[in-house]
Amino acid sequence: MFRFEDPAYLYLLLLIPVWAIVYIVSLYVRKKKLKRFGEIALLNNLMPDLSIKRQHLKFLLALFAVAMLIVSLARPQMGMTVDNTKKQGIEIIIALDISNSMLAEDVAPNRLECAKQLISSTVDRMENDKVGIIAFAGDAFNQLPITSDNISANMFLDAISPSLITQQGTDIAKAIDLATKSFTQAEGVGRAVIVITDGENHEGGAEKAAEEAAKKGIRIFMIGVGKETGAPIPDPTIKGGYLVDRNGETVITHLNKEMCRKIAEAGKGTFIYLNNASVARERLFESLDKIKKSDISDTVYSLYDEQFQWIALIALIALVVDAIVMERKNRILKRINLFRKR
Repeated sequence: MFRFEDPAYLYLLLLIPVWAIVYIVSLYVRKKKLKRFGEIALLNNLMPDLSIKRQHLKFLLALFAVAMLIVSLARPQMGMTVDNTKKQGIEIIIALDISNSMLAEDVAPNRLECAKQLISSTVDRMENDKVGIIAFAGDAFNQLPITSDNISANMFLDAISPSLITQQGTDIAKAIDLATKSFTQAEGVGRAVIVITDGENHEGGAEKAAEEAAKKGIRIFMIGVGKETGAPIPDPTIKGGYLVDRNGETVITHLNKEMCRKIAEAGKGTFIYLNNASVARERLFESLDKIKKSDISDTVYSLYDEQFQWIALIALIALVVDAIVMERKNRILKRINLFRKR
């Protein structure tokens, strides 16, 4: 496979024909001026050491060298290496609640950002594991298919916000059902679903979904974020305002620890309260370490090898030859005339 890393530099090659046209025009103008002094054949006899062919050769060498330098700037790359290494790890799907209640600021800076910080630091430590991300509220969708690319996971995580889902509410059952279908088809691999939510489940069936997942060997871990005392929900359409109900009363959202515990128990997992990110992360990894690790295939990466150095070397050689070749014939080497007509 072949490609250019910075193909924009190739537009500079358009200067090559322009330079050639300028050179040809300059030769024409020069020849026209010389005719004013006499016949060209006579003038050539007066300048026996002058070699027009050498001038042309030097120009072509300089033109070629510049073209090669431009190509090297575009960084040509060729070749592909495939990494099929296997690692000892597990597969993890992180289901993140992005309902409006996650914007509550009873934890700093708010529940959603606190949860995202936990996920980011957790993903960074998953060197041998595969991870996928699901965002859910009243509906659920795959934000990132399961992968071993931690950098991509953090990039997709940054893009998550409540605006991604128009159907508000909190349907934990739907998130768990989608998560159980999002793992790879590999057999004998340890699997876990980590649900991060404030536990305000507006739909039923979460415990049942966790039980069904556990039957398939998938453990459900619940991480509760927020405070039981509750907090108002910021209204994204009104700066500094809060969501209100039909009666005009400010809506207060509370962390439902009891529901989170029940879902975790049904899924043979653990409930972790996110009041301290570092403590929660350590408890989570202690629980995940109990899941049996097995060989999992790593993501296949295509790596392109840089080839610009060879192009630059060719350009350098052309410049050296251009410097060595003189426009006038060398009297010492006159007998070795490569440009003599035979």
